Amino acid sequence: MGERVITIGSRNFLTPEQRRGLTWLLLPVLLLLVFLAIAAKVQAGNVDSADGNGYQGADYWRDVKQGVSGYSTNKDAEAGVLVNQSGESWRQLRNNEVKPKGGWALAITVLALLVVYVVLGGSKLEQPRRGVTVERWKRFDRCLHWLVAGLFIVLALTGLSLLYGRHFLPDLLGASAFGTLLQGGKIVHNYLGPLFVLSLALMIIKWLKNNIVNFTDLKWFAQGGGMIKGKHPHAGYMNGGEKMWFWVLTFGGVAICVSGLVLDFPSYFDLRNDFQLANLVHSIASLVLICGALAHAYIGSLGTEGALEGMVSGQVDENWAKQHHDLWYQEVSAQSMKDKAND
Repeated sequence: MGERVITIGSRNFLTPEQRRGLTWLLLPVLLLLVFLAIAAKVQAGNVDSADGNGYQGADYWRDVKQGVSGYSTNKDAEAGVLVNQSGESWRQLRNNEVKPKGGWALAITVLALLVVYVVLGGSKLEQPRRGVTVERWKRFDRCLHWLVAGLFIVLALTGLSLLYGRHFLPDLLGASAFGTLLQGGKIVHNYLGPLFVLSLALMIIKWLKNNIVNFTDLKWFAQGGGMIKGKHPHAGYMNGGEKMWFWVLTFGGVAICVSGLVLDFPSYFDLRNDFQLANLVHSIASLVLICGALAHAYIGSLGTEGALEGMVSGQVDENWAKQHHDLWYQEVSAQSMKDKAND
């Protein structure tokens, strides 16, 4: 016999067994709806906590790539920035502008000095040496000069290897030797840098009084240091060209030292932009000073007869002093005669 179904009035059409079956059928559907609602809520909550603004999909990742700062429980500077957009701009500027143009500047400087030496030759003494010398540089000044020069040479070589070495040194030395050389060069560069800062600062302070530009120097520049009229213009203890190099070294050296200290002691600076700017300033100022130092080294050795003797022994020939620094020689001669008279 089949089960009887009650159909009177508005009473339920289903038997108790049918109602129980329907309940078991609806229960999974209700649970599914609840779980879907919970999942949607959790997903929405995760998006909000990821960027702090409730962004969705493409908008969120667009802001991440553009360096937009989000929320982070880490309170350090730039902790909320996932992608540093300026880093790529720094890399492009360093690799596509500073490095190639710096390389060309170095090459053109060396080529120009070679052409000058071959075509014009060095500046020779107009009168034969007298054999009588005048003290030009004290021992302390010479030691200070060679200390700064020696540190500059080491820092220039290690710095250039860090900037350009990867383009050719691995092929010459091998990858392993190049890595060792670069690691050692970086350590030497970082540790000698602060010593260079101190020695350069001492040299600037010590030599400042002799490098104040005056009207005599302006006339020296107007005559091109003797190249225009073919006669050496008047000059005191330091001529216009030497003073110009001193101020280039001063301002360029300060830029190198300040930026180098930022890179050497990163724990005192928070923003990545500080390091990127310091790196660019350090590279550009260093390349400028290296070019200037090449010209300075040429003029002080092959380019000018007798000039190197003054920085090696401290003494220069009287005829050299008369030719290149006549006003200073007159002061020295007058002081010498005065001292003899007092004796």
